[in-house]
Amino acid sequence: MSNNNIIKGVFLVALGATSYGMLATFVKLAYKENFTTAEVTSSQFILGIIGILIINLFQRTKNKNTAVKATPKNIFHLMLAGTSLGMTSVFYYLAVKYIPVSIGIVLLMQTVWMGVLLEWFLDKKAPSAQKIISVIIVLIGTALAINIFKIDFNNPTIDWANGLFWGILAAASFTTTMFTANKVALGISSAQRSLYMLLGGAVIVFGFSLYTQTTPFNFEIFAKWGIVLALFGTIIPPLLLNAGFPHTGIGLGSIVSSLELPVSVMMAYFLLNEQVLLIQWIGIVLIIAAIIIMNIQFKKKN
Repeated sequence: MSNNNIIKGVFLVALGATSYGMLATFVKLAYKENFTTAEVTSSQFILGIIGILIINLFQRTKNKNTAVKATPKNIFHLMLAGTSLGMTSVFYYLAVKYIPVSIGIVLLMQTVWMGVLLEWFLDKKAPSAQKIISVIIVLIGTALAINIFKIDFNNPTIDWANGLFWGILAAASFTTTMFTANKVALGISSAQRSLYMLLGGAVIVFGFSLYTQTTPFNFEIFAKWGIVLALFGTIIPPLLLNAGFPHTGIGLGSIVSSLELPVSVMMAYFLLNEQVLLIQWIGIVLIIAAIIIMNIQFKKKN
């Protein structure tokens, strides 16, 4: 693989991760305008599905219907896998409703050790020393990043109990999403896979919205925040990441995608005026270091 292709892949993955990193701040800004979680998630998925559908139609016209089409079995499996995508959005957006974005993204990054546990459970093979070290570093980094020893559960402005609960659930569902996304219906285009996973996620999102929306639905969300959320949450990142990862490989791609963490924290710092202490930055650096250690290939001497 040429250096130009690797640089191109790094650039695409970095842009995709950066887009994801901006998302929670936009959600928090929508909350400040009194939009509900149901309105935020519904607008994102509806406009996201429309956007991905247009991309699919464009690709089908460009390829003159020569692309491999999804079978009913592919569609079922992708929609089933997509339910975890819908749960991730709901849980994560509920988390940042109760806690700062800079804490919410750290909780979402617990996918690092959750992925190791899931892999261990499914493959029945103990993780390597390299992965165990990475998990330990992530846990230490998380403790510092959320400033665990300074958490005030009596703080009236932050609901730590709900925030931590929904944040960990978001990480668990995101772990499932990442695992299934790399296993299901790999023979069809990424645009088709994204569409059917979004449709599966929409089932969860719409069910959640019907259950929780007690006031009339505010359709202004579509014009004010829906387009932004759909672009940065469901359209741009999957396309860029799917285009970039084949050039970078999983290891380098995972390292570059960890940009999502500092971008999310910096967005919260500059746009939401969230306080981020030095100890929290040290924790964030440790989490990124753990991701690098987990994905770097150490060459063995013969």
